[in-house]
Amino acid sequence: MPLGLLALVAVGVHAAADTLDDRLLSWVDRADAAFDGWVGHYDLTAPMVEWVSLELRTRIARVLALTWELAADLVLALPALGYREAAAARPAEAWRVAMEGPKEQPSWRALWLRCVRKPTPMRWLRPLATGAVVVAGACAVARLLQGTVYLSWRELMGDRVADWGARGLALGALVGVLSTLGWRAVLRNLQHADTACAQETGRGAFTRGLLGCVVVVPLAVAAALEASPLWSFLR
Repeated sequence: MPLGLLALVAVGVHAAADTLDDRLLSWVDRADAAFDGWVGHYDLTAPMVEWVSLELRTRIARVLALTWELAADLVLALPALGYREAAAARPAEAWRVAMEGPKEQPSWRALWLRCVRKPTPMRWLRPLATGAVVVAGACAVARLLQGTVYLSWRELMGDRVADWGARGLALGALVGVLSTLGWRAVLRNLQHADTACAQETGRGAFTRGLLGCVVVVPLAVAAALEASPLWSFLR
């Protein structure tokens, strides 16, 4: 199960990072244009205008995208390895409860109540970012299945039957991935964020994990807006 959660988050992060390649290249082009404009004012530095070619700018953009993706994997996917299924609670003896006290189970309700009562960026942004990323990952899996089924069924059953069959199986895969792995990935990141923030007090709890949130939030927005074509399976 932990490896499945890690794989789903990694696929979603990769799908989101793919949508940012062109934007990163445009930012690199703007930085290069600003650099060229600055060094081009002086005869001594004018030859430096040719230092950064289009090929080099493309490589820089790809390296930035890969670095961003790996950093997001470290923040969102790595905690998934700590996921463990809890056994069903057993009735405790009265004397053990009196001696040790009741043990709190980290349920959804308890975690969300702490998010509301003790809000921090990590408690809110990490699970929300994970949710956006796992939806993008599930969409990527569903699209792969849809394309594979359509191409293999088209000659045998015709375009219409192959199209509807591929869409149906893709929707089934999408729902299946989200219902088995998606919510668990969100829960695990919520648990991880809650545990990390609980170890800090005051300002430390608010700033805990802030850098990781800065890394994953833009990718989460890209995943939600551009890497999660949910309506495409119905049109």
